Amino acid sequence: MNKALLLAACVSLLAGAALAAESPGMTGADSPKPDTGVALPEKELFTAESAGSDGSVNVEGQRIDYHAVAGTLVVHPKGWDDAPTIVHADKDDKDVVDPANPRAEAAMFYVAYFKKGAPSAGRPITFLYNGGPGSSTVWLHMGAFGPRRVVTRDDSHTPAAPYGLIDNAYSLLDASDLVFIDAPGTGFGRIAGKDKEKAFWGVDPDAYAFGEFIKGFLSKYGRWNSPKYLFGESYGTPRSAVLVNALETGDSIDFNGVVLLSQILNFDLSADAPQFNPGTDAAYVVALPTYAASAWYHNRLPGQKPADLDGFLKEVEQFANTDYTLALQAGSALDPARRQATAEKIAQYTGLPIAYVLKSDLRVDGGQFEKNLQDADGLTTGRLDTRFSGPDMDPLSKEADYDPQSAAISSAYVSVFNDYVRKDLGFGAGKTYKPEIDVGKDWSFAHQPPGIPFPVPGVLNVMPDLASAMKYNPGLKIMVNGGYYDLATPFYEGWYEMHHLPIPANLQANIEYHYYQSGHMVYAHEAALKELHDNVATFIRQTDNLGK
Repeated sequence: MNKALLLAACVSLLAGAALAAESPGMTGADSPKPDTGVALPEKELFTAESAGSDGSVNVEGQRIDYHAVAGTLVVHPKGWDDAPTIVHADKDDKDVVDPANPRAEAAMFYVAYFKKGAPSAGRPITFLYNGGPGSSTVWLHMGAFGPRRVVTRDDSHTPAAPYGLIDNAYSLLDASDLVFIDAPGTGFGRIAGKDKEKAFWGVDPDAYAFGEFIKGFLSKYGRWNSPKYLFGESYGTPRSAVLVNALETGDSIDFNGVVLLSQILNFDLSADAPQFNPGTDAAYVVALPTYAASAWYHNRLPGQKPADLDGFLKEVEQFANTDYTLALQAGSALDPARRQATAEKIAQYTGLPIAYVLKSDLRVDGGQFEKNLQDADGLTTGRLDTRFSGPDMDPLSKEADYDPQSAAISSAYVSVFNDYVRKDLGFGAGKTYKPEIDVGKDWSFAHQPPGIPFPVPGVLNVMPDLASAMKYNPGLKIMVNGGYYDLATPFYEGWYEMHHLPIPANLQANIEYHYYQSGHMVYAHEAALKELHDNVATFIRQTDNLGK
């Protein structure tokens, strides 16, 4: 989750500035030349490309031979008609292309891995993507489940190149074919045409583009009857909620399961900018267990360190849901004695000074915590993974100025992938790979929830979308995964969201939870990667409906 984008979104949304969509039009150079009565074809901006290669990998002792395809698929925005659309122009009595047909296109980059010797009809397929918004999927690809994995240090800065690339013993190829998808405009993908940013950069346009990609992929590779899964990380989790509901209710494509990693469905619960939404205190509540886990990891807790992290966190969660919640809800009416007692308890669980907690009015946001946990040592704590630390950029700043975890591993991922995709996958010659792009000024958080005929302004909350998908398809299974040291999307936030989904009580049994001693990118810690692989592989095997 991009903190700057989220912050900008919160400010603009809370100010009531909803981004309005303009009707696509066509003027000047965009106008086609009239013909003599024959339907005019739409101009194609992109052409699908692909390159194939073969490889093998040993996954936990099992050899898997695979065929890889790296390439692009062309998708269009909502409202596009794939048949030539002609309108009659009275002025010149000529047939021209309908200007209402959207002219933007996206070439979306992907890398797919297919297990050799496995009939496609009996083989699950999983579509994976990171988030951002504005991020490619290089992180899940090269860090989690691709057949090759970049080697980075566990909780400190990885030295500069040369970086290590190894066979991935925890690739998910043992359980499913894999399709790593880069969001429109990222990776080797590009967007072009009139109003291209509005066509693809926004909550709903983004989900629509991914839906069009998935349908195109199923057709191109003959996988319509395969067990299907979505795997989204970070912003990829709200994308999954919108996407699975749209595909199931709008396109009659049921999915076997949705895997959520480092989830955020309700942006009111973000620890990044709750100060811009006073009166909504749940963000502080769900962040507290992550503060506690981070203080535990860095030995910042007063007194003796609890031996059992899980047991300690259960204690913190209990306090967060009871005394802490009641204290925050009381607002300025909180009794001074209770205020003092609450501050002392927060300090006990987070390692922050009591005076600082009181000065913050019991409400410490993520950026403050990252800056102050190790402030005495001149260190900033990581946001994506609080196990990481780095030197303060500005010792006097109120909040963290950067993320030490992102600084520690990004070069390794980007460098290794650029080498791997060209040498091993045979794609990318003469092209630039964009691991992340800045979509902040163009991204629209306006979203049309299920049952409402128009987009609504406000802070994004796609819990109704996931609930709708689960009710429409009562067999849909959901897997929630989170890292204890994730401050971008705190693990307890995901638990809180899922226990507040507007679904019948019996459908709660369709949700399972797994937590790891790692951060936002759970797989950056090898022991957690193994656990994640084993849990996801089991989830797929238990829900693929093969042999049933």
